[in-house]
Amino acid sequence: MSTLKQLKICIVTLVLTLLSNVAQAQITNDISHNEAFKALLAAKKNAEESNVLVNIAVVDAGANLKAFVRMDESYLGSIDVAIKKAKTARYFNIDTGKLGELTQPGGIIYNIELTNQGLVSFPGGIPIKNKDGKIIGAIGVSGGTIEQDRAIAMAGAKSIID
Repeated sequence: MSTLKQLKICIVTLVLTLLSNVAQAQITNDISHNEAFKALLAAKKNAEESNVLVNIAVVDAGANLKAFVRMDESYLGSIDVAIKKAKTARYFNIDTGKLGELTQPGGIIYNIELTNQGLVSFPGGIPIKNKDGKIIGAIGVSGGTIEQDRAIAMAGAKSIID
C-alpha cells in the first residue's frame, strides 16, 4: 500500500473519530426514554388529579418528539399545540409563558412565534433539567387553561429532579 493511500486512510479515520466524539457530546445532556416517560406520567397524573383533559409532549435536547400522550377526549387541536409548546421551550430554553411576555406588540421579539414553522408563546411549555441543572429536553401541555397547562407541565418537568 502506498504511503499516500495510508495517509488518506489515517486522515479519514481521524475525521470520523472526531465526528463521532462530537455526536457523543450532544447525547450526554439528552433526556432518556425512561426520564421522558417519568415526566409524561407525572404530568398525566397531575392532569387527572385536576380533572383536566390534555395532550402532553416531551421532546429531547434536540427538540425531537420523545414521548406523547393524548388523554381520552382531549382536544384534537391541542395535539399540535402541546408539541409546539415543548419544542418552543427547548428552542429557547425558557418557559413559554415567559417567552410570551417578550413577544407582545412592542416587545423585543415581537412576532417570533412566526418562525421555526410556528412557535407557541403562551404558558404550558417548560424546559426539563437534570439534577445537574443541564437542560435535557422540554415538556409541553395543551388542553386546559394556560394556568392548568403550565402547572401540569411543571409537575412533569419537576419529576426529573425529584
